Amino acid sequence: MNVKAKSICKDLSDVDLSAIIEMALSDQTSFSDIQLQYGLKEDQIKEVMRKNLRKGSYRSWRKRVKTFSDRREFYK
Repeated sequence: MNVKAKSICKDLSDVDLSAIIEMALSDQTSFSDIQLQYGLKEDQIKEVMRKNLRKGSYRSWRKRVKTFSDRREFYK
């Protein structure tokens, strides 16, 4: 993990980190919604998820997000 990802996670409280992960895992919440609330860009959210999810869980999440984004223009 790069230095930026470490500082992102370090700057967030455990409550905020949990909320971001929960929002990112939700199929109803887009990256732009998370950015509005927490100021994190899509790449930063992916880094947070990569750091906090198991490898297989992260891959499954990315696959699901990609599937949804292919179907909906302004989704994750």
